[in-house]
Amino acid sequence: MAKRKFIIDLDGEKVEVEGYDPKKALIRYLMKKRRSMLMTKDKEKVEKMWAKVPLNASVSGARSEKSYKINWKRQGEGELAGARFVFELQEI
Repeated sequence: MAKRKFIIDLDGEKVEVEGYDPKKALIRYLMKKRRSMLMTKDKEKVEKMWAKVPLNASVSGARSEKSYKINWKRQGEGELAGARFVFELQEI
């Protein structure tokens, strides 16, 4: 199975990514955002990044478009206890 191109629309910001599945392509992009927040040492930069995290996203492929609501949390709960900047996706 070949990788396909998807366009992720994050509240006006459009990013082109490659992947096999729209949801997995979005998760991969959001994990990069999360990793950059985790690795940044400057607390002011982290706060600015946190204020700009996307809350809604739509992923467009050649034939379909899917929309997701992103629930971000500063601190993980339950199974993800102790993890920082966790997110959950809900398909709209």
